[in-house]
Amino acid sequence: MITRGITIVAVFGVLTWLERRRPLRAPVESTGLRVSRNLAMAALAALTVQAIEVPLVRPLAVLVEQRRWGITQAVAAPPWIAAALALLLLDYTLYVWHVLTHRVPWLWRLHVVHHIDRDLDASTALRFHAAELAASVPWRAAQVLVIGVSPHVLALWQTCVLASILFHHANVRLPAALEHVLNLVLVTPRMHGIHHSAVREHTDSNWSSGLAIWDRLHGTFRADVPQDAITIGVPAYPRANDVTLTNVLALPFVRQRPSWQRPA
Repeated sequence: MITRGITIVAVFGVLTWLERRRPLRAPVESTGLRVSRNLAMAALAALTVQAIEVPLVRPLAVLVEQRRWGITQAVAAPPWIAAALALLLLDYTLYVWHVLTHRVPWLWRLHVVHHIDRDLDASTALRFHAAELAASVPWRAAQVLVIGVSPHVLALWQTCVLASILFHHANVRLPAALEHVLNLVLVTPRMHGIHHSAVREHTDSNWSSGLAIWDRLHGTFRADVPQDAITIGVPAYPRANDVTLTNVLALPFVRQRPSWQRPA
């Protein structure tokens, strides 16, 4: 747990440093104000995970390993193969969950909080409403139970996927040729920047969180939108006062505007 925390803090620090040296997009809002708001939301989200997900999912993973429940526990294969299969299935089912958060109206009501950030950087990767993370707990439990995820594999996946999410949200300009090679396998900043576009056709693509293969398999991969043609955010919430901390925290519980229409 401590090692994972140190790893994530280190990744966040390195990406934040790179964002200042090689930004991919020019900021719209004050960076300090945005990052402070996003970290405040991250703190609330972390408390929610500790209070709801950890007490349920981790003991469930221990029980799954002891009782040999789930797909990978039933596979007659060396442990490393079973672990690799579990990691792949966890990543794929996270892709499915992400699609659902866009397609199911009540889940989008929660997930839109992540998308209305008017800039995109590593702090956006931590900016999820606590209610969305609470809503994801049954899905996470189902992942662990059906796939057969052991505590060690669960901890490894959670560390890897959070590092990946920090990386592909980062406002870092990598060499285009390098990024092209990377996103044959991984989600990259340019790839995920398209997903955060204020154009719905762009947002309805690039749903992968770790491996980019899931978008390629499902035909939802796209890399044809230049970053300078992208406006980050959701059309219904274009102004600074739309995304204050109090408004963002209240958003899932109040009447929302039609997401893809700009207000009059």
